[in-house]
Amino acid sequence: MYWTLELASHLEDAPWPATKDELIDYAIRSGGPIEVIENLQELEDEGEYYEGIDDIWPDFPRHDDFFFNEDEY
Repeated sequence: MYWTLELASHLEDAPWPATKDELIDYAIRSGGPIEVIENLQELEDEGEYYEGIDDIWPDFPRHDDFFFNEDEY
């Protein structure tokens, strides 16, 4: 399973919190790429709810991870 910012962006409007099956259903209905669906299928299904992309991709880059000064732009 691998994630990129582009793949993760397809889950931005997902109905969080959601189960694995709900996320797969959302990805299919919203026309997400097959890679997103495959990544979601690889998740362990313990019937738990995922609160956000951080639960799926723990290394998801946050706004603070980018080193630039917004005041300069």
